[in-house]
Amino acid sequence: MTTTGGLRADARRNREKLVEAARDLIAEHGTEVSLDDVARRAGVGVGTVYRRFPHRQALVQAVALDDLRRVVDTASTAEAEEPDGWGALGRFVRAAGDDLPLASRLSAWFAPAWDAPRTDPENLRLRRSLLRALDRMVARAQAEGAVRADLTGGDLALLLARVLRPLPGLPDGMDDTDRHLALVLDGLRPGAPLPGRGPSFEDLDVR
Repeated sequence: MTTTGGLRADARRNREKLVEAARDLIAEHGTEVSLDDVARRAGVGVGTVYRRFPHRQALVQAVALDDLRRVVDTASTAEAEEPDGWGALGRFVRAAGDDLPLASRLSAWFAPAWDAPRTDPENLRLRRSLLRALDRMVARAQAEGAVRADLTGGDLALLLARVLRPLPGLPDGMDDTDRHLALVLDGLRPGAPLPGRGPSFEDLDVR
């Protein structure tokens, strides 16, 4: 049987299906989803879920890590491929808005329900990677005179978490993500000084 990353190919596919199903259900209903519901959404037996994830928190942690990897990959690609800092920031912001499960997880990153996943060493490493990439893109755009001098990568992470948080009960057509992200990008441009101080690594508990 072919193996990849220590898992048999069929076991790996089942794990991927479970994480994807859990991601969708968490985006729809929050972190209190049941493993039975995840099994049904993934089209596998509940025993398969429990073999891979003995409890819900383990599955939540797997979703958190998987989605953080996606966010970090998005930031790294934008940083590497765009010719300037403003282009990199714009690409990252728009990509976050295009991926709604990713966007909702970026918001959930700051929610109390995710405290346990946040203490995982791999989670901490990914969070550091993300904020450092954002800080580099911001610094690059600031050096170009494209964004306000008092912006931090932490500001951008928190701002996106607020803007992209799903709002229940909105009428059809009111949740115009593209419009609101355009306002976010416009607000990054140089302007009047911001009140207070932008959050740092330490403020966001990234060590």
